[in-house]
Amino acid sequence: MQQIYTYGNYLKSKFSCKIYKVGINISGFTCPNIDGTVAKGGCTFCENDSFSASTGEIQELKGFHLNLDSKTNPNLQLQLEQLEIQFDAISKRQTNEYGAEKFLVYFQSFTNTYAPFDTLKALYDKALSLPNVVGLSIGTRSDSITDETLDYLAFLNQDKEIWIEFGIQSVYDETLDKINRGHNSANVKEWILKSKERGLHVCGHLIFGLPDETKEMMLETSKQAYSWGIDSVKYHPLYVVKRTALANDFTKGLFTPISEEDYLDVLVESIQMKPDNISVQRVTAGIDDDSLLSPTWCRNKNTQIKNINKALKPLGLKY
Repeated sequence: MQQIYTYGNYLKSKFSCKIYKVGINISGFTCPNIDGTVAKGGCTFCENDSFSASTGEIQELKGFHLNLDSKTNPNLQLQLEQLEIQFDAISKRQTNEYGAEKFLVYFQSFTNTYAPFDTLKALYDKALSLPNVVGLSIGTRSDSITDETLDYLAFLNQDKEIWIEFGIQSVYDETLDKINRGHNSANVKEWILKSKERGLHVCGHLIFGLPDETKEMMLETSKQAYSWGIDSVKYHPLYVVKRTALANDFTKGLFTPISEEDYLDVLVESIQMKPDNISVQRVTAGIDDDSLLSPTWCRNKNTQIKNINKALKPLGLKY
């Protein structure tokens, strides 16, 4: 059996040691479709409170939010402290439990370029100064980044491993409207191409099972995302959690989640058409607590991976 080219394969080949991503949640970051800049309420599937604080310091900043037009940031020092506290705790656990040797700081929650440049520069520089950090991975939206920030990331990329993660989700604007995304597909393509022009590493997030999308539409999203030159991909099924607009639609019978059989079908075909140089960072997602409404197959990740490998086996592949 041939293993799919994973992000772990890529990192091990490049650094010859165990590299782990340290997920960081910095208070003060939000999204333009949560704060009302482009929309309100966030994406229909997003439970905003799911990005909950993990330290007491973060709780103290509740209600404090930055955006691209913020003129000052009185809490920058506290944000830098949050970064260091979280990195220290998580990296030590990853070292003790998994033998991690080097780290990528993963700015994960909300939109991590949606702040004044001086704030971003301070956070990125601090992250790269932490012990055994070889680079950054920055989760963001294509409507929430500037050329100035991209230029600085390109500068850092000369000596460090710099990744930027964009939520592509779908290339169909009618779908993006239905999920209250707040931008169109052309905007995503524009900023992915700009990132690639600067030599940055790009990971694209794709969601299968979005409202009213057919298998053909999902596969077309994969095809176009690959053609934009992304370096890595994360595949997600759309699942429904409580306290979301999508949950309201689900409860009213207006939305039916994708079945596991259909998800496996489109996932396997998407992997088959994927260029060999694009690494895979994730093949599924879910949550195992009482906030999950549907589908129940998204509850157990181990079972999901087992079934994915079963679907890949006839192709001589494994994840």
